Amino acid sequence: MLTPTLVILSLKIAVGAVTILLCFSLLALSMGKVKVHGKINLLFFILTLATLLIFEVFIRMIDPTLFKSLWQNPELAKSLKIHLCFAVPSAVLMGLMLFTGLKQKKILHTRVAILFLICWMGTFYTGIFWLPNKVDLNLMPTQLEIK
Repeated sequence: MLTPTLVILSLKIAVGAVTILLCFSLLALSMGKVKVHGKINLLFFILTLATLLIFEVFIRMIDPTLFKSLWQNPELAKSLKIHLCFAVPSAVLMGLMLFTGLKQKKILHTRVAILFLICWMGTFYTGIFWLPNKVDLNLMPTQLEIK
């Protein structure tokens, strides 16, 4: 049975895994291996996009009630909104960054990459450290615990 706790933990693992890929990509770039950097970034893009699509399809189409209780808790809703303030721009910038990289628009790519990294750090920090590891939905919405 898929629960909000399982979904959030899965997303935390996914964010952590692709962040490791991003670090390797930046390491390759710092070593002058631009093609390796590009290939790792393409993998980062594909995995991140696949995760977002699966997540969105599930919570919007397959089980829209899954996250309903989470939004009823003011503290948790605030954490989710702050997380989304970083995650949504990251997703948009990620696509723009991939496009500028593939088209070899170096200056624009670098500028977008800096903005992306700022947003991604926010996505990583809020996703890993602010969102709960366990959500108890058996409690009333006003008593919803974040553990």
